[in-house]
Amino acid sequence: MRYLDLLRMSASNLLRRKLRTALTVLGVIIGTASIVVMVSLGLGLRKSSLDQIEEYGGLTTINVNNYSWYSDSGDDKEADRIDDKVVETMAQLPHVELASPVLELNVLAKQGAYEGWLWIRGMSQEALQNMNIEVGEGTLPPDDGSLQLFYGNQVVTNFYKAKTNEYYWDTGEVPDVDLMNDPLFVIFDTDAYWQAGSQDSSGKTIAPPKKYIIPTAGIMAGDLETYSQNCNSVFADIDALRTQLKKVFKNKVIPGQPTTKSGKPYKDIYYEQVYVRVDSMDHVQEVQQAIQDMGYNADSNAEWMEQTQSQMAMIQMVLGGIGAVSLFVAAIGIANTMMMSIYERTKEIGVIKVLGCDMRNIRSMFLLEAGFIGFFGGLIGLVLSEIISVIINSVASKASEGYYGQLSYIPLWLILVSLVFAVLVGMLAGFFPALRAMKLSPLAAIRNE
Repeated sequence: MRYLDLLRMSASNLLRRKLRTALTVLGVIIGTASIVVMVSLGLGLRKSSLDQIEEYGGLTTINVNNYSWYSDSGDDKEADRIDDKVVETMAQLPHVELASPVLELNVLAKQGAYEGWLWIRGMSQEALQNMNIEVGEGTLPPDDGSLQLFYGNQVVTNFYKAKTNEYYWDTGEVPDVDLMNDPLFVIFDTDAYWQAGSQDSSGKTIAPPKKYIIPTAGIMAGDLETYSQNCNSVFADIDALRTQLKKVFKNKVIPGQPTTKSGKPYKDIYYEQVYVRVDSMDHVQEVQQAIQDMGYNADSNAEWMEQTQSQMAMIQMVLGGIGAVSLFVAAIGIANTMMMSIYERTKEIGVIKVLGCDMRNIRSMFLLEAGFIGFFGGLIGLVLSEIISVIINSVASKASEGYYGQLSYIPLWLILVSLVFAVLVGMLAGFFPALRAMKLSPLAAIRNE
C-alpha cells in the first residue's frame, strides 16, 4: 500500500467520526496550550531578569572599587591606590576587552531659581560607547577635549527650588530646568561654596567659588518614569573632566583624592572605581578572581546570574510539569479514541489482512491517525497559546505600569518543539492500539459483527 493511500485512509477514518475526533483534538489543544503558556511564563521571567541584569551593569561587566583606600584622617595605603598604571594592568588581563577608570565627583548645579546636586562620572570614550546607553537628545560626550555633560533621563528631578528646597518627589511638579538648551552653572568647589563668607584659619574671608558654564552633550532616552541604572547619572569624558578639575583645584586637593600626611595633594589622580568589560560571560568569574587577587574589591552580576538561572530553571520545570499533566490527559484521550476505532473497525482490519496487506501498513495507518490528531491539536493549541500570551503580557504591563513588558515569552524554538512534541505524544498514544490492530486474527476479525 502506498504511503499516499495510507494518508488518505487515515484522514477519511478521522473525518468519518467528526465529533469524537474534534473532542480528542480539543484535549490536545488544551494540553499543548497549557504546556506552552506555562513554559512561556518561565521563559518570560528569565528574559525579564536577564534584561534587568543587562540594564544594571550587563552580564560581562565587572565593577572594581577601592573605597577603603582613603579615610578622612588622610591615612591611605599607597599600594592599594588605583591609578592609570593599575588600570592598564587590569586591561592586560586575559579575556579583558576594556578597562576604564571612573572619576567621580559631586557638584552643585544652578539654573534660574533651581539648583541641584549632580554626581558626575568621568569615563573613557570607549567605555561610554560600550555601555549601551540609549541617547534621547544630542550625543554622548565628545572626544574633543572640551568638558560636556551627558545627563540621565531623571537627573532633572535632582533640582529643587533654592528658596523652598522642594523636590519633584515632594510636590510632583517637574522643575523648570532645560538641561539641553539653557546654560547650566556648575560649582565644583562645594566646600568653598558652603564656607563662603566665613574666615579661614589665617583670618581671611573665604570668597565664593567660581561658577562654570558647562555645555550639555545630550540626554538619555526615557521619561521621568523610566528607571535604569544610569537614569540619575551624569557622564563626562574622563580626560576633559580631569583637565577641568586640575584647573579648578590648582594647588588644592581635589575632593575625593588622597592627601599626603601634611595635607597636600598628590600629583597623580587616583580612582575609586574601574569599569571592566570581559569578552564572554563564561570568563567573568575568572577575571573577577584575578582582580581580587590583585587586592581590589570586584563584583559582578555573575553570582546573581547563576542564582537567577537556577531559580528560573526550577520555575520552568514546575510550570512545564503542570502543563505536561494536561497533555498527558490528552494522550489518554487519543489512546481511548484509537482503541474505540479498532473495536469499530475490527471487520475492516480483518479484510485488509486477508487481502495480504503488510502488517506494518496497518500499524502505520493507526499511527498516522494518532499523529494527525496530535498535529492539528498542537497547531491550534499554539495559536491559542499565542493569544493567551498576548493577553497575559497586556494585563501584566498595565498592572505593573510597564515594569513587566513581556511576562510571557514564546520563542521560535518553543513553537517548533511543542508542535513536534504534540505529534510524538499522539503517535505514542496510538502505538499500543496499533499493535493490537496488528495482532487481531484475520478470521476472527471477519466474523466479528
